[in-house]
Amino acid sequence: MAVRSTAAPPTPWSRNLAEPKIHETAFVHSFSNLIGDVRIGANVIVAPGTTIRADEGTPFYLGENTNIQDGVVIHGLEQGRVIGDDQNKYSVWIGKNACITHMALIHGPAYVGDNSFIGFRSTVFNARVGAGCIVMMHALIQDVEIPSGKYVPSGAIITSQQQADRLPDVQDQDKEFAHHVVGINQALRAGYLCAADTKCIAPIRDENAKSYTGNGITVLELERSSEVSSNSLGGETIDQLRYLLGQGYKIGTEHVDQRRFRTGSWTSCQPIETRSLDEAIAALESCLTNHSGEYVRLFGIDKGRRRVLEAIIQRPDDDAKPATSFKAPASRGNNSYNSYSSSNDNGNGNGSSSGKVNGETLEQIRQLLAGGYKIGMEHVDERRFRTGSWTSCKPIEATSTNQVISALEECIASHQGEYVRLIGIDTKAKRRVLETIIQRPNGQVASSGSHKSFTTSAAPSGTGTASSKRLSSEVVDQLRQLLAGGSKISLEHVDERRFRINSWASIGQIQASSEREAIAAIEGHLGEYQGEYVRLIGIDPKAKRRVLETIIQRPNDQVASSGSQKSFTSSAYSTTATATATSTHLSSEVVDQLRQLLASGSKISIEHVDQRRFRTGSWTSTDQIQASSEREAIAAVERQLGEYQGEYVRLIGVDPKAKRRVLETIIQRP
Repeated sequence: MAVRSTAAPPTPWSRNLAEPKIHETAFVHSFSNLIGDVRIGANVIVAPGTTIRADEGTPFYLGENTNIQDGVVIHGLEQGRVIGDDQNKYSVWIGKNACITHMALIHGPAYVGDNSFIGFRSTVFNARVGAGCIVMMHALIQDVEIPSGKYVPSGAIITSQQQADRLPDVQDQDKEFAHHVVGINQALRAGYLCAADTKCIAPIRDENAKSYTGNGITVLELERSSEVSSNSLGGETIDQLRYLLGQGYKIGTEHVDQRRFRTGSWTSCQPIETRSLDEAIAALESCLTNHSGEYVRLFGIDKGRRRVLEAIIQRPDDDAKPATSFKAPASRGNNSYNSYSSSNDNGNGNGSSSGKVNGETLEQIRQLLAGGYKIGMEHVDERRFRTGSWTSCKPIEATSTNQVISALEECIASHQGEYVRLIGIDTKAKRRVLETIIQRPNGQVASSGSHKSFTTSAAPSGTGTASSKRLSSEVVDQLRQLLAGGSKISLEHVDERRFRINSWASIGQIQASSEREAIAAIEGHLGEYQGEYVRLIGIDPKAKRRVLETIIQRPNDQVASSGSQKSFTSSAYSTTATATATSTHLSSEVVDQLRQLLASGSKISIEHVDQRRFRTGSWTSTDQIQASSEREAIAAVERQLGEYQGEYVRLIGVDPKAKRRVLETIIQRP
């Protein structure tokens, strides 16, 4: 079979006319495109519809036994290189025994290590994916290095090194599945090579058409199955059935009405025992007919009695026409590669929304799940809120966004008129990484897509497990997050004269074993340095750098009382000399953050997103802000706010040395 491969075209940056180099044992389908210096190792399979273009970034390397599946695109930028395992520079390096699955995008500079798995429609750009990693479907990996042996969940957006470092480890069953996919594709490679060889294929054609495959399905049945159709099942559902039967899985179906769907109380349909595709389709159609107006889902069962490829195929609002998209599994322990739908899912998909959970909370849930954290909830009435005596809701064991939302809504409904908060838990470090109140007694929970600002008067003692008479609830939250993250805490002070030249004096590290002790210590120092500026400092003890600098007391302004969030106007800045530049659009807090980023040498940029895409976290970056002074930076940020009015806008700070984000904060909402 002739391979469609051409030399790299001459360009302003390269006159190299290098052509692909393909090992004699590799199989490259004629319907794929190879351009330029692409080096393909032994036993590689490149499936139809694949485009591998080394015409801008070059060269590319594909290690032995690697499979590149249908629709994959591999390309690279003209600038930027990675170091391959042979210590040479490449635009794209893909190691041995790797799987780059359907519709994935690998865009150089990019490195994918040995035995790694890149899932359907996932993107790797300007990043390194270590050996033995498994990246599930619809994930984005950009500007980071994923350590070896890490698992990236479906739909995850990994754009900071902190996110990458917190990813969970790959489990044994995940490794088994990846090895299984490699084996399948090696068999396909051998089959394609045989099909192109008359001597190899002729004896097979002469064999009995009724010869059986290892799963008990005849070759004749498999040939006929490609022509099977159904009036009520979509083509993707039939493909799923065909795959499950072909792999020897048992098939199950379940149904549930709209009321019980929220609690996940599914009921099994009649078991499908057949090995025939036609009979399986008939049984599935019968289940759909019997449960019209309900959710129906299809799944396979492997020999270990675990579910694989779980997918909702009918919804109440589909007029009995089944959905054709698969959903991410409730448990990633299955030996399956479940597909994912990014459409607005009313059931168990990651793209779903909720009538009781706002978009920001939904985003927090997604980020916690993507980071491998456990999620919990707590509630407390107004009387006990003052003492921080929170009570846990029912534990959440789910790993699906919608199942978490369902449990969250159940807790909210069960504790109307109380405070309810969302908890993120790092199971390895056995500490909390997030505490955020999502319901208050005197405020309704924000509806889907909106971000209601709950007044702090409803929370007289703050939002945490301890309260303060001098510190604002925002400062208490920052303090809580620093303690939860294991950061060291200290204070600095300065009088008005020295504030102008930024000559801060350190008060010293605060030694506190609890949040309450830390608050008490800070309040004591605020009283000691009345009439001066005092700022709170957070220090990452491992990286030995500051992660927070925020002014919590000013000379001519009283410290915000408990539960209130005092907004310092720009006029106050000018009269009290608290800043070298002012802004008519940005809050004093954002100006402070800009100042800190500039002072630390961080790069500054802006990201924006409309209300619809905010739900999926699909932020768009603008160009980096080039500013030589604080005033220029403020002006540039204000211009961006004006340009993206009616959208969410967030400020990004990037540490240029560590190449990771040190700040992400929303500074404008629709």
